Amino acid sequence: MLDKKVYSNPHRRYNPLSGEWVLVSPHRTKRPWQGKKDKQIIKEKKEYDPECYLCPGNERAGGNINPKYKSTFVFNNDFSALLSESTTDVHNSNELLKIEGTQGECKVICFSPNHSVTLAEMSAPEIRKVIDMWVEQAEELATKYKWVQVFENKGEIMGCSNPHPHGQIWASSFIPNEALKEIDNQGTYFNKHKNQLLLDYMEEENIKAKRKVIENDFWIVLVPFWAIWPFETLLFPKFHIKRLQDLSTDERESLASILKRLLVKYDNLFNTSFPYTMGWHAAPNDGLEYSGWQLHAHFYPPLLRSAGIKKFMVGYEMLAEVQRDITPEEAAQKLSNQTEIHYLETL
Repeated sequence: MLDKKVYSNPHRRYNPLSGEWVLVSPHRTKRPWQGKKDKQIIKEKKEYDPECYLCPGNERAGGNINPKYKSTFVFNNDFSALLSESTTDVHNSNELLKIEGTQGECKVICFSPNHSVTLAEMSAPEIRKVIDMWVEQAEELATKYKWVQVFENKGEIMGCSNPHPHGQIWASSFIPNEALKEIDNQGTYFNKHKNQLLLDYMEEENIKAKRKVIENDFWIVLVPFWAIWPFETLLFPKFHIKRLQDLSTDERESLASILKRLLVKYDNLFNTSFPYTMGWHAAPNDGLEYSGWQLHAHFYPPLLRSAGIKKFMVGYEMLAEVQRDITPEEAAQKLSNQTEIHYLETL
């Protein structure tokens, strides 16, 4: 058991998934803030926006017309970062100048036809339809590409270009950098211990119970011991499973429930539509076994002290090592203490 002085003084924590370290500086939470404060803009709620290129029946930026969809809707990104018809040729003129061609597909998933809601404001059955779409698309794209990245950027400060509730899927012929780190570290751990790294970590958290936010029969949400972002969380199944498409009907239903609970807690933390980047890390689809891999989702939210103050990754973080102020233990307690009734329902 670590002494409280260790947690209260500057220290580093190791991330066994990435193999990297994070600097924790708890004493800095006392510093006054005179930096940037993002203004909370409360926009008019409207189910349909004629100017929105993701609303049902509207023309998209690329010129295509959306169908008048009534539920979750997916389409090929009109400005895709990856192209299925591009070449995978390698052009390495020398060891310093390397080029590798890539292939892939990018999809956009509109979570709801309702322009004004977020996942946190949708019902569990509606979220279940989003999960089913994630599974359907992951299963299809896995037959063609090594890596399938399901993700959502929520909120303007996370670079979201359209407020309509939506996420994306990028599938690629290559395995990206962050995934390669997790392949290496989960694989090394499994070879040594013959068990999945995240499942063993869950058992540690069950003993210490310091960073658990919520759980149900099939899923658990933790603020990881090595978290970088102020209220970062890790969501994963309490049993060994590698990919979204391997989830049973009951497990998907349970996932919809815990997602709803977590996202409501996020919104209630600062009484705001809480911004974040989230994404699923599933095992690659290149035919290898990946026995050490555990399906999991990362939530990276930037808000630090309020709805108007965010964490910036600049200076020391970009040039040396990532750093955080509020401890993961404090963040987990604040999140877990939030009610599961959305604050908008109490206004």
